[in-house]
Amino acid sequence: MAKRRERRVPPSSDRREDGGESSKRTIRRGGDSAPSPQINIVLFLIVVIAPAVAVLVYRTKYAPVTSRILSAYVHQQGLVKADVNYQEILTELKRFQEIQENSKVSTNMSQRHYTYPVLAYITPWNNKGYDIAKNFNSKFTHLSPVWYDLRSLNFLKMAFWSQGANLVLEGRHNADVGWISELRMKGNVWVLPRVVLEAFPKEFLRKKKQRDKAIDMIITECKEMDYDGIVLESWSRWAAYGILHDPDMRNMALQFIKQLGQAMHSVSLERNNGKQGLQLIYVIGPPRSEMLEEHDFGPADLRSLSDYVDGFSLMTYDFSGPQNPGPNAPLKWIHSTLQILLGGTGKTHQNLAQKILLGINFYGNDFALSRGGGGGAITGTDYLSLLDKHKPELQWEKNSGEHLFFYSDDHHHVKHAVFYPSLMSIFLRLEEARSWGVGISIWEIGQGLDYFYDLL
Repeated sequence: MAKRRERRVPPSSDRREDGGESSKRTIRRGGDSAPSPQINIVLFLIVVIAPAVAVLVYRTKYAPVTSRILSAYVHQQGLVKADVNYQEILTELKRFQEIQENSKVSTNMSQRHYTYPVLAYITPWNNKGYDIAKNFNSKFTHLSPVWYDLRSLNFLKMAFWSQGANLVLEGRHNADVGWISELRMKGNVWVLPRVVLEAFPKEFLRKKKQRDKAIDMIITECKEMDYDGIVLESWSRWAAYGILHDPDMRNMALQFIKQLGQAMHSVSLERNNGKQGLQLIYVIGPPRSEMLEEHDFGPADLRSLSDYVDGFSLMTYDFSGPQNPGPNAPLKWIHSTLQILLGGTGKTHQNLAQKILLGINFYGNDFALSRGGGGGAITGTDYLSLLDKHKPELQWEKNSGEHLFFYSDDHHHVKHAVFYPSLMSIFLRLEEARSWGVGISIWEIGQGLDYFYDLL
């Protein structure tokens, strides 16, 4: 994980008093005679004006984070608001893209405003994400291309007969070495491909040879491809297989993650900023309530793995679905999820918080509200097409902190509800994350609108 930046604090009163004593010593060096009017003016400038100017400079340079982010272009243009219409979105997005493409673009558009870690996912099926990663390189600390699956050879046969099988790490054909090289020429972003652990869990976790082989394959791939580590997704798979209800299997699952983290951290890599170990970020789902179920990843699990994992990618999205249409990630739900996982205050809370990467969706959903429901995810391109075609009236849902609109299908006259992120909804989630001192993880940058990244 990138180190959390230390907050600057105003100069203490002791330092100001030291400055005053220095001024008094200067007066004494002037002799015992009465000071002239010119000297009085000089002393006034030194004692009164200079400190005031220093404070002003300090406040400008080290302004609070919330003040600094307001320097983003979208804030300056007054675009981050609840009251927005479709025409404004279409017009201002196009204007932003034109400015961003201009060779005289303000450096402010590449300046980071969110100072905690930012992990962004990129998927091969949304190639725009690769360009976004390059164009807004400075906005991200970690990039995770969705490239790999670690599965059991003869997986289907194994599912029927539960026989042991060799492992295979699939996905190198997805890797884009040239893209990684371009990223590193532009900045210091870390590249951690996602690996989904698909191996049959009961066989995998019980057999030491399988676990050791998996770790060796992951580390070897990182070395050969010059990755900075991986993002591992396995908890949701283990939950689907029902193994987390078994205390022994659950413990073996946690032990494997610890073993993998230890092994990855023991590998030393040469980077521009010195030596570092391979990083491990682990994907976790949000607990649905304080009454945790066996398959939930809870606060005890977080504490158990915190010394072995560099970050936890928390999937705080997909709150609603076709069978229960609604907002993608209600703000109150996000808050309660963080409260469950982190709770309390103090040093322990801070140590855990700095490893959380709060999930923010850059995709939306188009739900059919009649004829049996249905619907699914939409990208930014889909969203803009709907705005241009239906010219809807956008509504701000205060309870969830999200924008939505309705439209009717031309052919079947089915009413639809569309929930898609806006500058305002993303800003509120960044502020929520900032209040907890956590980073963010974005799924995924090929699906968002270009001016979203100005907020980061």
